[in-house]
Amino acid sequence: MNKALLNYYEAIERASQDMLEAARVGNWDHVVKLEGACAVLISQLKHAAAQRPLDSEEAQLKSRIMQRILVNDAEIRHLAEPWLEDLDAILAGKPKTVH
Repeated sequence: MNKALLNYYEAIERASQDMLEAARVGNWDHVVKLEGACAVLISQLKHAAAQRPLDSEEAQLKSRIMQRILVNDAEIRHLAEPWLEDLDAILAGKPKTVH
């Protein structure tokens, strides 16, 4: 079993879960920090994946991990939308509307 390669996927999943938890409480600085850590892990994963492909059982596990990462990513994006709209308004020089 290619455990080292799967460890990268699992580490990326953990980081995405941590990003989601930070996004849920509005800690966007921590989300950005974790996003940088994910980028490093993804780079390392690409290098490791080029050396040895996964067998079919490992590929199924990878697929399940990737699905969870995508679900986390979708929720993070959903949570970020209002924050990004506020940022766009600030950059455009529009005052923030109080509801």
